[in-house]
Amino acid sequence: MRTKTLLAFVLVVVVFATTTHAQEKTEITFHKPENPARASAPFSEAVQAGNLFFLAGQIGMDRTVGKLAEGGIQGETEQVIKNIKGVLEYHGLDLNNVVKCTVILSDIDDFKDFNAVYVKYFTKKPARTTFAAAGLAAGAKIEIDVIAVK
Repeated sequence: MRTKTLLAFVLVVVVFATTTHAQEKTEITFHKPENPARASAPFSEAVQAGNLFFLAGQIGMDRTVGKLAEGGIQGETEQVIKNIKGVLEYHGLDLNNVVKCTVILSDIDDFKDFNAVYVKYFTKKPARTTFAAAGLAAGAKIEIDVIAVK
């Protein structure tokens, strides 16, 4: 009888502890961008939920000149990653904090050339989803969004 009572007590403690933890509210922060000119965008460049950072998709736009990077898919991929690094660094993170990437290519035939650049930067091999879709913003060949953990 004592064993059953002890087991019931332990079960109640475990359920209470689990329920209490599940009810904790995760703080969500919609971060302002580093560049005030980008504050008018209809989305946040980075949203933080607890220790997770969800970055908006980045295209290969060279922000210093306001146009897509030259060099086709490889040039745009380099620029996309540079843009991602910039947002991460603004929040005290780097590419090693990335746990998930979603990659959208305008042409799946660019996969090999994109991947040749990608593997140089994402050496920790975060989880990744890659697919093709027509009509990316500004006529881009690639867009990548990431989830990072602080």
